[in-house]
Amino acid sequence: MVYKLAPSLLAADFGIIKEQLAKLDEAKVPYLHLDIMDGVFVPNLSFGLAVVESIRKYTKMVFDVHLMIIEPERYVEQFAKAGTDIFCFHIEATKDAKATVDKIKKCGMKAAIAVKPATPISEIKDLLGELDMVLVMTVEPGFGGQKFMEDQMEKVKELVKLREENNYKYDIEVDGGVNPETIKTCFASGANVIVAGSAVLGAKDISARVEEFAQIAKEYNI
Repeated sequence: MVYKLAPSLLAADFGIIKEQLAKLDEAKVPYLHLDIMDGVFVPNLSFGLAVVESIRKYTKMVFDVHLMIIEPERYVEQFAKAGTDIFCFHIEATKDAKATVDKIKKCGMKAAIAVKPATPISEIKDLLGELDMVLVMTVEPGFGGQKFMEDQMEKVKELVKLREENNYKYDIEVDGGVNPETIKTCFASGANVIVAGSAVLGAKDISARVEEFAQIAKEYNI
C-alpha cells in the first residue's frame, strides 16, 4: 500500500491557514485530514461545512473528512458538495452503516469507517470489502494532544490480515498521538495513511517534518 500523510487541520493556525495550506502543497502532502466534531458524539466542537467549502479553493489536497458526529448520513450530500473526497464516519454513530457507505459512494466520494479504541474490528468486518479506508483511532476521539495507544496496533495487524485473506483494497489509517517515534510503530504494524496534527503543522519547519516522515516510510518499504 502507498504511504500517505494526512496533516490534521485542527492543528493549523487559522489566522494564517492559507499560507499553511500552501506549505503543505509545496511539500507535496497528498491528504488533508479534517475533523468534524458536533459536541454530542464527542464532547468538543470543531468546524463544519463552511470551513471545508471555504478552504477547498486554496488546495488540491485530498480532503479526508473525519466526522465525529451522530447520524453522519444526514450530511453526506452536503459534504460531497463542499469538496470532500473521503467521507469517514464512526461505526458507533450510525444505525445503518451499510446504507451510509452506499450513500457516500453514490455521491462520488470514497467511503471510510473509523473505530474508537473500545470498538473491535468485528463490528465492521462485514463491510470491509466495500470500504476504501479504515481509520483506527489511537486515542479517544474528540481531543488533541493525547498519548498514543500502542495496543491499538493489534487492530491494524488484524486489518492487514483480513485484507490479505480476502483480497480487499482498503487503506489503513491511524489517528492520534503520532510523532517521529510512534509513526515507526504504525508502519511496522501495517498502517499506510498517517494522520498527524501538531507533529506536522506545529513543527518549526513543516517541510522538514514532512520529509522526515517520508524517509521513515521508505525505511519500512511503504
